[in-house]
Amino acid sequence: MIQEKLRLLQSGKLTAEQNIKSFIDKIKKQDKNINSFIEVNKNAVQEAKELDKKKKKGRLFGLAIAVKSNICVKGLLTSCGSKTLSNFYSPYDADVIKKIKQEDGIIIGMMNMDEFAAGSTGESSFYGPTKNPVALDRVPGGSSSGSAASVAADFCDLSLGSDTGGSIRTPASHCGLVGIKPSYGRVSRYGLIDLSMSLDQIGVFSKDVYGSALLLNIIAGRSENDPITFDNEVEDYHIEIDKVSSDLTIGISKNFNDLCQDKRILELINKKIDEFSKKYKYQKKEVDLEYVKLAVQTYYPLVYVEFFSSTRKFDGRKYGFKIEENCGEEVLRRILGGKEISKAEHKGRYYRQALATKNLIKNDFDNAFKKVDFIISPVVPKLPNKTTKKITDPKEMYAYDAFTIPSNLAGNCASVINIGRIENVPVGLQVICPSFKESLMFNVLHKFEMLK
Repeated sequence: MIQEKLRLLQSGKLTAEQNIKSFIDKIKKQDKNINSFIEVNKNAVQEAKELDKKKKKGRLFGLAIAVKSNICVKGLLTSCGSKTLSNFYSPYDADVIKKIKQEDGIIIGMMNMDEFAAGSTGESSFYGPTKNPVALDRVPGGSSSGSAASVAADFCDLSLGSDTGGSIRTPASHCGLVGIKPSYGRVSRYGLIDLSMSLDQIGVFSKDVYGSALLLNIIAGRSENDPITFDNEVEDYHIEIDKVSSDLTIGISKNFNDLCQDKRILELINKKIDEFSKKYKYQKKEVDLEYVKLAVQTYYPLVYVEFFSSTRKFDGRKYGFKIEENCGEEVLRRILGGKEISKAEHKGRYYRQALATKNLIKNDFDNAFKKVDFIISPVVPKLPNKTTKKITDPKEMYAYDAFTIPSNLAGNCASVINIGRIENVPVGLQVICPSFKESLMFNVLHKFEMLK
């Protein structure tokens, strides 16, 4: 898919201008029913025309890439899906955007999202909810709802999202896509308006494994602008099945499986694991992840405190509007919660205890990866809610991320690939690998892709 599109673009059989125009025409006709875009880049066609004049073409030449609206793109509205920043046009490019532009990718627009990335369904944006293009009566998942929906609806080639506790993987599962959360420190967050500094990572969406591998390879790497990025060598994530030996071991955890509310999802995943292990002669081994049951309770104190701290700059003085006076219910809940936890912190009641439990979860994964090469789990505990049934209980919404949060707490790389449908709704499977083992992860994903 992406590989074939690039061959056409590189050969000149398809021009960058033609590619971008076809997407923009489709967005104008169909996105009013999906609401995935907050802003379409009005300069995209002209940028494509300029690219077509180039003799040397970059690795993303002419591809249309959509960007979650919490990642800064110079001259475009970086609103975070909030009224608070509804007049903020970024004066600079995030590191990931610079890298995309250097490889001749074209930013087609800024995508809808749960306000300030605080949500799991794609319904809390100031600009209205995003719909799921492949299951219109269901939510697309959040918070990177527009980024996922735009790829699923064929409004772009690839897209960027951010993942704090599942914000890429959940919508990837609900929209039938490949979604990648890289290892913590793999991708620069300079230019990302993050929800939680110790957990967030920018990642990618695509319809095939090759597309995600290509884009991650380009945006990954150390940055002088982001001190948490690592010097680890960034491999070319070329997908060569022969690079993965047949003596790998799949990790399966009862601790994860017990959290799955809809047993049909578990049955579908177990069936796919059996097919996978038989075809590639992989062993299966049970691993103990004792502390993942505490992941949700560990995650939210960290997010509340870090989000409260990061939002102090939104005071309405330099740019935007004061956040407390212009945000939605969930954002305000996290601000007030973070404020109260911070007040109690002199007694070490919450934040430091959460940090200690975070280390226990990380140790669980480190010990598991001494016995297995990768772990497979569900992505979500149940099918996405119908749009007519909004989640009103915060505890129910928070529990929705029980399978995805642990990888953010541990810093591992994690990903999603579609494995089928239940009630005609896409269902994804999660592949978790040790930190900085993205090459292994992509090869495993490609092998699942070959099962279809």
